[in-house]
Amino acid sequence: MGTITRNAANNFTTGGVILPAAINDTSVASISELENVAAGGAMTLISEQTASGSASIEFTSGIDSTYPIYRFEFINIHAGTAGAEFQFQSSTDGGSNYNVATTTTMFQAYHKEDDTENALAYSTTHDSAQSTSFITIGFNNYTDNDNNLSGTFIFFNPSSTTFVKHFISTTNNLHNDTVNLIQNMYMAGYANTTSSINAIKFIMSSGNIDSGTIKLYGIKGD
Repeated sequence: MGTITRNAANNFTTGGVILPAAINDTSVASISELENVAAGGAMTLISEQTASGSASIEFTSGIDSTYPIYRFEFINIHAGTAGAEFQFQSSTDGGSNYNVATTTTMFQAYHKEDDTENALAYSTTHDSAQSTSFITIGFNNYTDNDNNLSGTFIFFNPSSTTFVKHFISTTNNLHNDTVNLIQNMYMAGYANTTSSINAIKFIMSSGNIDSGTIKLYGIKGD
């Protein structure tokens, strides 16, 4: 028993941290989904699209009953027109129409580079009430070479035929308003339909999505 105990102890530092040498194919052979252990739900990449002067980015496949949660990641979204708003709408007919009645709420925090101004405020001009138009995720997107938007958008149980469909979005963008500032936007709401949502479309309120990547992930339940 003493030998076994000493051998086991050799796998740890004096601070109780497991050594890299103790982790090998044998020690983790029985773990089939390591990401499930770490995060409580495996996140699987379904598809990704990269814009290049694109009028829109649509996801018309991959959103179904396979996963209870779908997550979009926005990476370096760059506007083609100064001041454009990054927006979305959902569809219940595979993308033939994007006009689901949607209600949202939004607030923002921002801080200027030169430390002259900062604020936290509810964005009354960017919320929506049963709107069938495109819904704003992030605003004040400018065209300077280093200006961009990144963030996440999470849709919950879009295939439900019982409940409305909730979503939460958090985005960050750098933009130039005389002085560069960082803006953090929090948007949440629901698509007011009990029909399955099976397509999502992203656009700029004016002009194109000049560049950037959107990735779609499915997340398993617990």
